[in-house]
Amino acid sequence: MPTKFKQSQTTRDRHTKKTTTTHFWMKGMLKSELFESLNNERTKPKLKQKILNELTRRKIKIVNV
Repeated sequence: MPTKFKQSQTTRDRHTKKTTTTHFWMKGMLKSELFESLNNERTKPKLKQKILNELTRRKIKIVNV
């Protein structure tokens, strides 16, 4: 199963009563969102490692400043 950024979200339309599920796959996240959560101090180490793995998969170099 592909790596997830966060849990899936299920929303229900109040008028039609239909539910839609939104999945947050790591490969579908924007690069800016990944860097934002990587630099956030509240991000858990497990998620930071997932983000680093995704950035190396995309061949993006990370420079520590």
